[in-house]
Amino acid sequence: MSLIVNGKKVGPLNVPVGMPMIDFLHQYLHLTGTHFGCGQGVCHACTVVEVRPDGSLVDTRTCIANAHSFDGKTIITIEGQAKTDAAGKVTELTPIQQAFIEKFSFQCGYCTSGFVAGATAFIDRLKREPVKRDELESAIEEALNDHICRCTGYVRYYEAVRDVALATPGCVLDSKDRP
Repeated sequence: MSLIVNGKKVGPLNVPVGMPMIDFLHQYLHLTGTHFGCGQGVCHACTVVEVRPDGSLVDTRTCIANAHSFDGKTIITIEGQAKTDAAGKVTELTPIQQAFIEKFSFQCGYCTSGFVAGATAFIDRLKREPVKRDELESAIEEALNDHICRCTGYVRYYEAVRDVALATPGCVLDSKDRP
């Protein structure tokens, strides 16, 4: 199988049939920031960003997806979110990552990579399909509702995503704007 991970071509590689994508990321690419949680696709800790052919972003769970189902696809793990220099040093966080830090959205951090992926895909969707300001809170809840966090109570995650949505031009429509 071959794919693009964090902007780099990977493969072709011989990967065992039936290997979950999260195991491929950990064992073959040594990308361990995507976490294994429930193993059933329920908690979303294993979520990565998938870049569709049209350039849109979707969040995709890796614990229930066979690695071979990613053949020919492009994904972004938590390690590929921030901008880095040639030495791999982080030079700029994404707006979602920065907002999560500013709001201290996480405690233990185990679910954070999944939340970053989910929120990144959500903001991308808002750029394509903006919501009215009074519908933003429910849109955030709908987009991130399936992500499970046992530490924070979600409030700070949702506040951070709201702040990014409001600060990103074109994501939120004021009442005077037409959809």
